Amino acid sequence: MKKYLFIIVALCLFTLTVVGQQRVIAECTVTYNIVADSTVDKETKETLEKTTKTVYIKGNTCRTNLLNSAFSQAIIYEKLSGTATILREIGSNKFITRLDKTQWIEKHKQFEGMQITKLNEVKNILGYPCKKIIMQLKDSSIYQIYYATSIVPSVKEFEFQFKEVPGFVLEYEINEVGAKKIQYVATKINLNPVANTIFATPTVGYRILTEK
Repeated sequence: MKKYLFIIVALCLFTLTVVGQQRVIAECTVTYNIVADSTVDKETKETLEKTTKTVYIKGNTCRTNLLNSAFSQAIIYEKLSGTATILREIGSNKFITRLDKTQWIEKHKQFEGMQITKLNEVKNILGYPCKKIIMQLKDSSIYQIYYATSIVPSVKEFEFQFKEVPGFVLEYEINEVGAKKIQYVATKINLNPVANTIFATPTVGYRILTEK
């Protein structure tokens, strides 16, 4: 009898552990729409809302693309080394910037010491229950974030400021001091395999830029 009770308890504990665990998404493509606040000037608003944002994740690597008819930017981040490559195209001009781990952290120093507040608000995005948190930076800028609680990306640093968020960020709004609000909302998440070529960095045709 004791033996069977032990097995039942063990199975129950195992079940609770599995249910309580998040699913790590190690391969996916996520597309975000960009919406600018109505007080943003018309030209800027139109440019932002014609820009698409796409995040690709594969294992320990991620790539974030911003693309519209006038420019494109891609950030390829390697989690294990903490390094990043930034590719920019403006018209026919192409630029590449490589950042080591120290430079990558320095580039995002405005997020040091940010305060995170968890809220009780919940909404459904693309079929995933999402919780809300508020991040306040030292300069008083505010990020309002909804993250899926059941899934987490294998590279949480696909946006540096999201690295402490306990789930997959599917919607966020930026309200910088003295600036207008800009919202990013996930419209599609594709869990199919991502081609390795997505993360390849060019060796020719780009001018080297040093990050200031």
